[in-house]
Amino acid sequence: MQQQFPPLQAPRRLLFGPGPSMVAPRVYAAMSQNVVGHLDPFFFEVAEEIRLLIAYAYSTVNEFNLAISGTGSSGMEAAVANFVEPGQKFALLTNGFFAERIGEMARRHGADIVRFAKDWGQPFDPQEARDFIRRERPRVVAFVQAETSTGMFNQSRTICEAAHEVDALVIADCVTSLGGMPVLVDENGIDIAYGCTQKGLGCPPGLAPMTVSPRALDWLEKRTTPVTSWYLDLRLLDTFYSGHKYHHTASATLFYALREALVMVSEEGLEHRCERHRRNHVAFVAGIEAMGLQMLVDGHHRLWTLNTPRVPDGVEDGKVRQYLLEERGIEIAGGFGPLAGKVFRIGLMGHGSTADNVLLVLEALEAALKQQGYRPAGDSRAAAEKALSAAV
Repeated sequence: MQQQFPPLQAPRRLLFGPGPSMVAPRVYAAMSQNVVGHLDPFFFEVAEEIRLLIAYAYSTVNEFNLAISGTGSSGMEAAVANFVEPGQKFALLTNGFFAERIGEMARRHGADIVRFAKDWGQPFDPQEARDFIRRERPRVVAFVQAETSTGMFNQSRTICEAAHEVDALVIADCVTSLGGMPVLVDENGIDIAYGCTQKGLGCPPGLAPMTVSPRALDWLEKRTTPVTSWYLDLRLLDTFYSGHKYHHTASATLFYALREALVMVSEEGLEHRCERHRRNHVAFVAGIEAMGLQMLVDGHHRLWTLNTPRVPDGVEDGKVRQYLLEERGIEIAGGFGPLAGKVFRIGLMGHGSTADNVLLVLEALEAALKQQGYRPAGDSRAAAEKALSAAV
């Protein structure tokens, strides 16, 4: 080729969208370690440490824990492909985009889908959810614990209790809660949970940490039809991670990154880590409300990792995001689907969830809004600092 390519130089971005999130220096350093083969004993040592650390992050005693090679959507499809058989009744609780994605995957795998739907950003009424599951008596119940499209945290326990009453398995999407909020797999009764690396764990994207209960494994062993996805067949994957037999070429560097991020979760302590996210979320919301903005989701149901303030009247969200990226190097996201142009999606998660970043994002967002003629109602920085001080 005649064309000359200069050395690659990626721009420095401050990642405060719904993911990917900021990557910790320790994680970057881990990724610079020597690459080994996917059948190397050292790789399997790392994979075994990850298995143990995944259990800690999910608050479970499950032994079947693994990292799927793929993004969070690969974890979603692995959950569906392994625990859905053609013609089986599949109950979907949906109030956002990613629940609908689960439903579409289940449809493609031949499930008979029944839906309990709420508007995007509206919580499930616990008794209505319980009645729906009892009435439909499905084989599988699926819901999104942390809905990335809306900033909604869906309470798990009632859904799981009702599902187990009718002997159904429960699939929970924990993509935006893992590493930042209490997932509590065992306490809530979740059978199959999956997450991702690039949000609360603070890694690059590329792996989907997953945990499966003994109850779900027993069902899988009794499955009467082949799993329709060869690549995501959990029993085949187990022959790789546990049996050390070739299945696919896993990325050693991504495993190094996940291992280091999970060690950081363990060192910080899960309760302390979740409290850090909660404290910074509360301070951020205090600043947002001081500006005169409103949150989409009511307080009790909000994610601590992903905030969704409403776009003020007269403001174009695209111009705000453009200003933040071009002038401040800050990435946030807008809404989509029925929330397009109506909300900002601002992530403060993992390595990026700090008091300094709360103040940084608030100041930059206020500047972007002022550029479009919006006049804040009050002092967002003072409100956030007061909330941070109260939490100490």
